[in-house]
Amino acid sequence: MKPCRKCHNQPAADALGICAHCLRESENPEFLMEQHAPARRRWGLPLRPPHRPNGLSCPLCANHCQLAPGEWGYCGMWRNLRGKLTCRAPAGSALAYYYLDPLPTNCCAAWFCRGSRLRGYNLAVFFYGCNFDCLFCQNASHKNFAEAGVVSEQELVEAALDSRVRCVCFFGGSPEPQLPFALRVARRIAEKTHFQKMICWEWNGAGNLGLVRQAARISARTGGTVKFDLKAFHPNIGLALCGVPTEAVRENFAHLAREFPQPDLLTATTLLVPFYVDEQEVEPLAAFLAEINPNIPYSLLVFSPDYYLRDLPITPREQVERCYQAARRHLKRVQVGNRHLLQYA
Repeated sequence: MKPCRKCHNQPAADALGICAHCLRESENPEFLMEQHAPARRRWGLPLRPPHRPNGLSCPLCANHCQLAPGEWGYCGMWRNLRGKLTCRAPAGSALAYYYLDPLPTNCCAAWFCRGSRLRGYNLAVFFYGCNFDCLFCQNASHKNFAEAGVVSEQELVEAALDSRVRCVCFFGGSPEPQLPFALRVARRIAEKTHFQKMICWEWNGAGNLGLVRQAARISARTGGTVKFDLKAFHPNIGLALCGVPTEAVRENFAHLAREFPQPDLLTATTLLVPFYVDEQEVEPLAAFLAEINPNIPYSLLVFSPDYYLRDLPITPREQVERCYQAARRHLKRVQVGNRHLLQYA
């Protein structure tokens, strides 16, 4: 950590160089994308979502990439190949891996979902690629496409049909860049099991709304959950931490909440990044959720240093408590996740 290069007073992450207060005061947030240049160059990814005049449009997420011939999208999974939107994964397959995770597992919904009370396994499906570029990413290996495995639809369906599997969770990275594949798999699993195995999604939530609705519809019918990452409330904080605007996450959440009012289908999490995602971010996020339904389960996650924010500490206890109290002023069900980390704070 270092003093903020603007106010020279508040602490700032090395990768950002500017504190939360100055971020919120900035009237020209475009420079925040430049702070992601080292991370983007490391993996050979574009610094910004490409928006080329007359480019080929990618409809999969809120970045709305428009690709010149031969150009890759922000997620690194799709490119314009001879005028056709082409995925890095072979047809009928995904760049992903999967494993059996004993129930109850440590998923963000485990504290309230019925799956945590079952015996058996969760089939965890990890997708490579992401439409965000979070500097605190806990699973940055999803950007390493060179080492990604290839999984077919049939292989995943067969794995899910194992009698020990009680639920399936699609996560990553984030499923959005490969969501059409994931939806095909989810539908086949649901239909073959007569909707008896829970289908869940853990994603940033900034996917194409039509596809997001399809995913939620499957989860609603199977009793699964859909978890959204509410990264930040202030646009500049979200842009600084994630590399792209994050407002579409809340827009998608609100759309789904209106269409699928089932209790415990939708849940949200916020990672309490030290000195950045504080009560000034959490309180308006909690108020947003409460306006929809004050019973929405909301998890505040203790931060562990990782990726490009390794210089930050574990979330201080005082910050966790202030954020918890801020959320509780609006919501009835608030949980602090990763509590075990507080012993090191």
